[in-house]
Amino acid sequence: MTITVTSGQSGRTIRSLLHYDLGMSTALLNHLKRREGGILLNGVPAFTNAIVAAGDQLAVDLRDDAPATPIHPIPMELDIRYEDEFLIIIHKPAPLAVHASSFAPEEPTLAGGLAHYLGPELVFHPVNRLDRGTTGLMVVAKNRFIHNALRQMLHTKAFYREYRGITVGIPDPPAGTVSLPIGRAEGSPIKRCVRTDGADAVTDYKTLSVVRNLALVQLVPRTGRTHQLRVHMAALGHPLAGDWLYGVEDPSLIPRPALHACLISLCHPITGEDLTMQAGLPEDMAQLLRPQHS
Repeated sequence: MTITVTSGQSGRTIRSLLHYDLGMSTALLNHLKRREGGILLNGVPAFTNAIVAAGDQLAVDLRDDAPATPIHPIPMELDIRYEDEFLIIIHKPAPLAVHASSFAPEEPTLAGGLAHYLGPELVFHPVNRLDRGTTGLMVVAKNRFIHNALRQMLHTKAFYREYRGITVGIPDPPAGTVSLPIGRAEGSPIKRCVRTDGADAVTDYKTLSVVRNLALVQLVPRTGRTHQLRVHMAALGHPLAGDWLYGVEDPSLIPRPALHACLISLCHPITGEDLTMQAGLPEDMAQLLRPQHS
């Protein structure tokens, strides 16, 4: 990453600029000091106590170290909606898993697809994870600094996410906020449940349309618990269509939980640009909402 020192930053040390203006942690700064060519001032290696002047070019090497266990590259078609040197916004299909699990270590994953696209030295930094059965937009950072910056922005006005879900039954009231703590369900390695000793979890929902006994709902997570949207809608008595874990499996409706990440809006952590990406309903969810569907 290269930045041009402004007149307002002139006279400060490199450490001050990187720490206070760009939010780099002490640990990352120490790592950059040890890395050959980690910090360059006008193309020359520099110490963090060096004083910068307006117009100086300050470059820092934010590449990750080689992973201890490289991700196996898997050729696949990727639906990339935005990419720069810092991050990727990608549309994930179902039933693609984000990363390999111990239950099926050899299956294709988004991590494997990105390792093929970006190179086998990829260190995978997913910012907002999606379940294998969830479609839609997710952000992947290209280094740990950007990953940490975006994770700190999650659930703030600087990083907004919106989903569409289809529930079995019509929520009553049609809009509201679910604030129920979520924790692990006893006896299951993957299932979650509402429990008093769980982590705080908050979801806003709004019914957008109704077809037969199905409702298209807008879902906005205010926290990021595992399976949060699925658990909260089930807790209202209206699980997502096709949700075999929290509702009733019904392949005649849809062979996965009817959940789609339709919108991401964020402030780019480096450029400050406002990025907004949208993705329309996938065909399997749209089909559920057609009046002739049976």
